[in-house]
Amino acid sequence: MNNDFVPTLTPIVLLDLSLLTMLIFVAFTMLKSRHLFAVAMLSGIYSLLSAAFFVSLDAVDVAFTEAAVGAGISSVLMLGAMLLTSRREKPVISNRAPVALAVVFAVGSVLFYATIDMPAFGDPNAPANVSIGQEYVERTPDEIAVPNIVTAVLASYRGFDTLGETMVIFTAGVAVMLLLGAGSVRGGKPVDDVPVGDPKDGE
Repeated sequence: MNNDFVPTLTPIVLLDLSLLTMLIFVAFTMLKSRHLFAVAMLSGIYSLLSAAFFVSLDAVDVAFTEAAVGAGISSVLMLGAMLLTSRREKPVISNRAPVALAVVFAVGSVLFYATIDMPAFGDPNAPANVSIGQEYVERTPDEIAVPNIVTAVLASYRGFDTLGETMVIFTAGVAVMLLLGAGSVRGGKPVDDVPVGDPKDGE
């Protein structure tokens, strides 16, 4: 086994770094925005960028799910939820919690420390490529009569897990529809938007 793998700055790595940078930028923009419509649209953009990142990592099945559920269904549900509320977020008084900030910083530090012991990105000698992953590649054609290995894993090896995920998404969709009010355009009681330029909007 060759253990002389040296990671290089390939175009794919540069693409991944660009997608991660855009994801961080979109996330911070969502946090700062008080316009709910803009937040809903940025959420869809975030999901599309995530799907592109998954495709870059060769996780096409996850990318398809993210694009369909995250950018598609979730965006429609959030736009429908906006019919029941105002278009702008109410101003909130900033109340920083030092304990929560310390916990986030501690957990983040542990996560960053854990990445030090991880194999290099794209290393063919990584445990995922030489142990369990190789087992699936070698045994799937003989054990399951499905040409696509990813489909075989999702539908057979982890079929109960896939069924559970489908039930969770279906239950979440039904719950959101019930909250929005089935059979009604606006669902709940009428709401009034805060006029633009009103001192009460916090800007």
